[in-house]
Parts: sequence; C-alpha cells; structure tokens
Amino acid sequence: MKENIPVLLLKKLSLLPLQEVRLELNIELTKKLIDLSEESFNNKILVVLPTNALEESPSVKDLPNIGVLAQIKSKLELPNGNYRIFIKGLNRVQILNYANDKEDKTILMGLAKRLYIDHGEGTESLALKRKLIELTKKYIKINPEASNSIQNHVNENETLDTLTDLIVNFIKLSNNKKINYMNEFNEITRAKMLIEDLGIELEIIKLNNKLDSEIRAEFEKEQKELLLKTKIEKLNEELGIIGSKETEIKEYHLKIETLDVSIKTKNKLFNELKRYEATPANNPDGSVIRNYLDTILALPFNKSSKEETSVKKAEEALNQSHYGMESAKIRIKEYVALKAKNKKLTSPILCLIGPPGVGKTTMAKGIADALKREFFKISVGGLSDSSELLGHRRTYLGSAPGKIISGIKKCEVNNPVILIDEVDKMVKDFKGDPSSVLLDILDSGQNKYFIDNYIEEPFDLSNALFILTANDEAAIPWVLKDRLEIIHIDSYTIYDKKDIAINYLIPNISDKYGITNITIKDKLLMFIIKDYTLESGVRELERLLDKLIRNIIIQELDINKLKEKDITNILGTPLYNEENAQEQNIGSCNILGVSPLGGHVINIQSILVPDQNELIITGGVSEGLKDNIYLVLSYLKTNGLIDYTKLYENSLHLHFNNNYTLEGESGSVGIATSIISLAQNKAISKDTAFSGKLDLYGNINSVNGIKEKIIAAYNNHIKTIYLPEENREDVKYIPDFILKEINIIFVSKYDEIYNSLFKTKK
Repeated sequence: MKENIPVLLLKKLSLLPLQEVRLELNIELTKKLIDLSEESFNNKILVVLPTNALEESPSVKDLPNIGVLAQIKSKLELPNGNYRIFIKGLNRVQILNYANDKEDKTILMGLAKRLYIDHGEGTESLALKRKLIELTKKYIKINPEASNSIQNHVNENETLDTLTDLIVNFIKLSNNKKINYMNEFNEITRAKMLIEDLGIELEIIKLNNKLDSEIRAEFEKEQKELLLKTKIEKLNEELGIIGSKETEIKEYHLKIETLDVSIKTKNKLFNELKRYEATPANNPDGSVIRNYLDTILALPFNKSSKEETSVKKAEEALNQSHYGMESAKIRIKEYVALKAKNKKLTSPILCLIGPPGVGKTTMAKGIADALKREFFKISVGGLSDSSELLGHRRTYLGSAPGKIISGIKKCEVNNPVILIDEVDKMVKDFKGDPSSVLLDILDSGQNKYFIDNYIEEPFDLSNALFILTANDEAAIPWVLKDRLEIIHIDSYTIYDKKDIAINYLIPNISDKYGITNITIKDKLLMFIIKDYTLESGVRELERLLDKLIRNIIIQELDINKLKEKDITNILGTPLYNEENAQEQNIGSCNILGVSPLGGHVINIQSILVPDQNELIITGGVSEGLKDNIYLVLSYLKTNGLIDYTKLYENSLHLHFNNNYTLEGESGSVGIATSIISLAQNKAISKDTAFSGKLDLYGNINSVNGIKEKIIAAYNNHIKTIYLPEENREDVKYIPDFILKEINIIFVSKYDEIYNSLFKTKK
C-alpha cells in the first residue's frame, strides 16, 4: 500500500518502530506540519533522518529513501507557543519520492511504501530469536542500570522483526548504530547485527563491573586505613604520644607552604611529600625522602645576615686581625663602601696568592669577621671527585649534598664568606674535573641558578663572597683564573715578622696558655727571626715562639733577664747564623728565584773537571734551564769572555744548591757570572745576587717576581742586586727601608756587569 505522508525531518535523533519519543517543536513550519497531520492524515507522520545532519536546510537529494511511519499520540501547546508532541514509530517504509504539498508548498510530502512481508518463521529465525532473548536476559542481569520492564515483551511469541526493534530500543546504542538498524529492512540481518552488538555491550559491562569492583575494594581499603589511622591518632593523643607520621606530614606541609621559593620548587616538594606519605613506615625509601625534605627545608633560600656598612669599622677589624696585606684590605674597604650605596652589588670573587704561612687562610676568616658574615672553609687540595662540590644524585646509596650546599646549610644564611682553600692543588682524573665545576660556582652570571645534584632545585649563590687561596698562580687553570680577581700576598721581611710577632703571635700564644705578661725584647726577636727562620711567612716563627713561651712558663724563667744563650738552650743551635757563613769561593754566585714558597737566594757553583770534555749539571734543574745554560755558554764563547780551549780540555760542572727544581730563564745572568768567575779565577762577593734573562746578543731582559726576590735577598743579608733595566718600575713597590739597605744596579747589557766585576781597572 502506498500513501503520501507529511515528512518530519529529525536531526541528532533516531526513531525506530515501536519506539516512543517526546519532542518539543518551536519552528512554525514543523508546527504547521503537525497540525496538517492531525487534520488530514489521522495523526500519521513520516520521520526521516537527513544524510548530512549538519545541513540546516537539506535538499531533496540529501534525504534518504528509508524512513519510519509514526503516529502522533498526543499534542500539547505550551504557554510559550511551542508544541510538545509524543510520537510512536509504527514500521519502516520505503520512500519512493518527495514532493511539496499542493496547497502549502513549504510542507514536504513523501510517498511511502511498506516493504515488510511475513514469510513465516523458519529455523534460522527461531534460533536467532532464542539467542537474542538469552543475551537480552544476560544484559538485564549484569547491567545494574537496565530495567526489568522489557522482560514481559521479550519472548518467543513475538516475531523476529518486532523482537529486534524492541531490543534495539531497550539497550544503549549510539545514534549512528540506531540509524543503521532503522535503515535495515531485513530482520535476519538486523538480528545478526544485534547479536554482535549485544555481545560487545556484555563484555563492556563485565569490564566496567570488574573495574567498579576493584575501585570499590580499593576505596573500602583506603577508608578502612583512614579510619584506623584516625583512631590511632586519637589514641596517641590520649596517651600523650607525639610524632606520628600524620603529624610529621602536617608539619612538612606547613613548612613547604611558608617556604619562600618559586611555585615550581614548591610543587616539587609537595610531590615528594606525597611520595613520603604513600611510603610504608618500614620502607627504607621513607628515610631517604625525609632526609631530602629536611635538607632542602633547612636551606636559607632568602635569609641573609646583616653586613657591616661602616668602612672605618671594617678597616679596624682587619687591622686588628692581620698585619700588612694592604691590597686585600683596600679591596674589602672598596666593597664595603660601594655595598653601602648599592645593596644589590655583586660580591667580588677574590683569589689570595702567596707563599705558605703569610696568612691567606686566616685573612679570609678575618674578612668574614670584619664584614660580620658567617664563614666556612672548603679545602680542595688534592680533590679529584667533582661530586664533592656538586653533590651526589639521590639514586646513589648514602647520597648527600655537595660541600657548597652543606656549608650554606650549616651557616643558615645565603651570604656567607666561603673560603675555597688550596685551589692550585686540585687534581683532574677519571673521577672528574673540580676546576670545571668551580667555573659555574664562581661565575657571577651563572651561580644565581646553581643546582646541586642532590637538591635538584636552583639556589642563589650570588650573595656569597667567595675567597680562594693558592700558592702557585701558574697551577691555576686559566679558564678558572679568568673569573678571579687576583690579589698577591707578598713575603714578609724580617721587620714585618718582628711586628707580627709582637702584635699578633705572642699575644695569641699568651692567651692560649693563660698568661698576659709575656714580652720579648726586639733584639731577641730579631735574633730568633734571623738565625732560626728563613721562610716567606711566619708559620715556623710561630712554632718557635710557642716552644719558647712554653719553656719560659715551665722553667719559670724571668722574661726580663732572657738572653740569647737561654734561647739557644731552648731552640738549639742557630740554623742561619750570618757570622758562621762561609766565604764565597771562585765560581760561586748567588741568583734570585721565586717559587710558590716565595722568593729564594740560590747559590751556583762552577768547577772544571779534568779529562771529561762534557757539561755536567746537578742540583735539580728543569730542561728549560738546561737549554738556557747552553745559550749562556754560546754567548760567552762567542764574545771571548771565557777561554774556549780551557773548557774544551776539561768538563764544566755546574751545581745549583737548592731544595726545589729550578724553572725559567731568570738565572741566566747569574750562571754567566759564575762561569766567568771560574774562568778568570775571581770570586764574587757573597752579599751580591743577580736576576735577569740573558739572550745570545748579551741583552738582559725583564723577569717576574721582583718584589719576592728583593725581599728574599733582604732577608738573606744581600747588599747588592743586579736587575734588568726593564724592571725599574717594579722596584717602586718595595718598602723604603729595604731600598735603603740594598744597592740595586739596573743593567740592560751584560757588558755592564762584566765591566763592573771582572774588567781590570787602569
């Protein structure tokens, strides 16, 4: 049977036979269509789903040739003018064509024809019905959201066509799937599709039920644990037991919340706290996390100590703790003055370089006291493992922060004075390169974001004042040295040592032994300094004075009647008595050298060994100095300053009387003088010394370490020094009292020395 029926287009909604749907219509065309159906078509309407649901005004080409004939069960006109209708699907129809209504062209009509023909129930249909009924009952049984109302309708009395439509309306399927069922006329095909979909839905429901069961069991377990923890906490409160894990976690949470750090760092700490909370009490990971939290929460991220802002007070504190060291003191006074004007001024990175015993380490402590800052020391002498500075990652057993962060934590402020001692003695090997690590730590542009391997969060080191110490400037890697402000600490003269002994060493030793009336006469102090010490610093002098004062206390000696004889009895025979020094021999000459231990006076001895015909060099010299000896010999032979035949027939033996390996070329003038002294059989005065670099043409070039060399000469009772003319400006930095006692002769050619010492005057 064919009939024209008004067409209702539905979007985002499907309608199947036997399905009932409630709609609310607010469009005039659809309301007019419903009125037409009610008046002329016995409340029948043809429901069609456009192929493209997104098209607002679909054309006839976009409409399918399959629809559902529906019955309008009720219509209600709402106060706002909208229609609320209740429709029920009757059966599928094939739409032969679409046409506009003759009377109202805006209404679409469809010529519909029902295709279903009941061919009776075969074996396949019966089997499919039974399978559908079985699966539907399983679906109702395991799906807690399913209603039992359909069970009365799902039975073998219904046709397969009706049964499939009933079940499709009952189960939850997507709109696209329902459209597929709506468009399928063959009930056998629909039944097979439905059996497959029901199987999928059953598996999904089983999986959901399993997950729900697991989640419910886990939730019940957590609730049970929470209940037990709450009871334990209450019992602990009643019993007065404090320190439960819950209380500890609350304390950690409060500390993290009030910590003045970035949001990123706080989130990291909260995540660590969650890990700690979830870790069982007997798990060793708990103590690792707790140690990490304790360490990072104890760091002074934004806590600074109040610094000294008075230049005068800082200067008084430095002068009270240390003698001399004017370069270091001036730099600190500059820093204090500028810091008072600019609170954001970056601290300098200083490197104190000088011989052992001159007070570099104690000067760093004195600077911290003068600035009223906290102080800690890191010794890197012999250090090869860079992890000692950077810390160990928490994946390692027994990991801990590096020396830098550990020191900051101990000081409890972020602006301490950090002493990195013996930086020239670090070692580079397979464990790492500590000097490379120091590049980041000491770079003012990078240390603001220093990250320790253990902490794993940035810490600002730019507020700290770094002071490094070294003996040998040449041993400091140049990339590291480029970041340092070098301050040289010079050797002490005998008068410096006397003042240090009177104002610092003796008072400190007296305080150590609980006495206050120890005063040693200047004459006796000079006797100890000249005859028992020959060092650049005052370390040995301090030991000698300590030994002397101990014996004065124990033997109850009268300090006012103390004589040189008493000192000799306590300290032993003088080691460097000038009066007992041997006269200078032929071929003997003094040269001035400098090492990490300070300035030195080195004696060269030259002799001729018969029947050898070779050059013999002893006394610990470098290959570079050996090359320089050959240069000196070439110059002397070429210019006729020595008898070549005499040297050819004998061997020249040069011995350097020193305790360390000689480097460099500054001794070449002294070597030439020693050889000429031997060749001309003329001795050089023992109170004369030489320093200068000789070339093949007899030019004397400049050398380094002039101040240290002159101080060493002064301490060793040298009266005359020959120096290169190019070093004249360097002498300006020598104290006047030394220059008054030493005759410095500046030369630019060796001929000037030869004419002064060896040429016979007419």
